[in-house]
Amino acid sequence: MERRSFLAAAGATVATSLAGCSGIGTTGETSTESGGRTLVVGTYSPFIDAPSSSPGAWLKEQFESEFDARLVWQTPSNELNHYIERKKAGVDVEADLYVGLNADDLVRVDETLDESLFTDAGDVSGQSDVKDGLTFDPEGRAVPFDTGYISLVFDGTSTTAPEDFEGLLAEEHAGDLITQNPSSSDTGRAFMLHTVKQFGADGYLDYWADLQDNDVRVLGSWDDSYSAWSEGEAPIVTSYSTDRVYANRYDQNLEKHRIRFLNEQGYANPEGMAVFENANEPDLAREFMQFLLRPEVQGEIAVRNVSFPATTDAKLPSDYAEFALEPPDPVTFSYDELQGSVGEWVDDWSQQFAQN
Repeated sequence: MERRSFLAAAGATVATSLAGCSGIGTTGETSTESGGRTLVVGTYSPFIDAPSSSPGAWLKEQFESEFDARLVWQTPSNELNHYIERKKAGVDVEADLYVGLNADDLVRVDETLDESLFTDAGDVSGQSDVKDGLTFDPEGRAVPFDTGYISLVFDGTSTTAPEDFEGLLAEEHAGDLITQNPSSSDTGRAFMLHTVKQFGADGYLDYWADLQDNDVRVLGSWDDSYSAWSEGEAPIVTSYSTDRVYANRYDQNLEKHRIRFLNEQGYANPEGMAVFENANEPDLAREFMQFLLRPEVQGEIAVRNVSFPATTDAKLPSDYAEFALEPPDPVTFSYDELQGSVGEWVDDWSQQFAQN
């Protein structure tokens, strides 16, 4: 998906192939000459091949150097939906683990399928080091491995972003904000959920109507919106509070990459990993989960995925805290709060936005 893919979007959704693996990008060989085990891991494309940076290649090299196993990445163009559709059709999922699902995804899985797509994570070493508030699966299937905080990113050479949600409605910020469609974008959905958290299920649509009156621009994906912002089409964009990590890495003007947490809050959007039910290599999948939770690996994932680690003991570069900003007050919705609600909130938003 679009998370932390700073130079390329994940790709458009295409029809799922239920008969085989067409439509899946596969990195790594599917067998080994040495007779070792093969771990097949599904994920979103930028996790392994974003042109800016991504952790996939490094993780594969490190894992294979230590374990008697081959790591094969699968990147279906429609991501987790590929595996949901295969499960619905009674077709073999053909992967052992999925890396990159969040609470919204898990709600969709459970509301769509009558059977379990994922199994219990079990006793995964390192799980006790996951930061408070990031664990999002009450059934213990998904284990967080990183997180991001949704914030405003603004060009400080041309504007100063408001300090609260109401400030975005001011006449001086008319046409200033570019954000994403919550029905097609994780970032956009997180921002919409933050408005639900702020104004309630009975008030967030009124706030969005006011945003529309103030000429908010809504684009389909994070990549579309960030590109438009980068090209100067508007001075404020909904993005991630790690934006300055990326900007500093490529020697960009940091004054043009400033962060604003509205109401001093940032919507936390942790990513998790979960073992597929009936995985061919469930034990190896759990070994990989433990590997991803190691302090040094957590640090590498955060740096390469331009995100925050999920654990409290991650080893990060000394200057990371200077550029990766955490909100004073992280907020989010739990799985239970999203269940039976998030789909309706998105649908109601889409209907109102289309009518206006």
